[in-house]
Amino acid sequence: MPALDDTLAAIDAANGDDPRKIVVEGTEHPFEIVYAERMSARLGALYPNASDLLKIATRAQHLRRFDIARGDYPDGKRGYDDWRRACRVHHATLAGDIIRAHGYGDDAVAHVGMLIRKEHLKKDAESQALENVAALVFVEHYFQDFLEKHKDYADEKLVDILGKTLRKMSPKGLAAALALPLPDRVRALVAATLAREAEALKRLAAVAVEL
Repeated sequence: MPALDDTLAAIDAANGDDPRKIVVEGTEHPFEIVYAERMSARLGALYPNASDLLKIATRAQHLRRFDIARGDYPDGKRGYDDWRRACRVHHATLAGDIIRAHGYGDDAVAHVGMLIRKEHLKKDAESQALENVAALVFVEHYFQDFLEKHKDYADEKLVDILGKTLRKMSPKGLAAALALPLPDRVRALVAATLAREAEALKRLAAVAVEL
């Protein structure tokens, strides 16, 4: 049988080259190592019976994202979207190489790639689960930093940005977001976004699939 622990360790080793650092509890770590660990922790909390392939895709969600600089793409939404698409293909390709080297077959490579490329959202239960986890990790660990960097943004713009994230989530993911121990400012923005997007979220919930 393929070795899950060895596969996850290989993903971590690949992320260990990240030149960006983050301090957690007084200790400096590679940025993507911390992100991957947070993703895995949130997956375990929300989906304790997740499959091995979902665990791998979750750990590899941002695999070596530092290889592709945002600055290599134009400013603005189109440039950002192009960068994100290039990153997803990059993550999926590298993850495929790693899992194949650890004994997984072509079907597993294809499935993990599909998950990382964010295909079949709201149609595939594991794809939706991964999106829920990614959104929760963003809201819990990174949205406050985003607010600090963009103090000039009006609440309306912040609600627009947060709405794009929350609309990708299923009811299970949204319920988990509301249960997070968030700072007051973040919680208020989440509540405002949920109120504004209530009708859209209701429509999306009708077609979402849950793991």
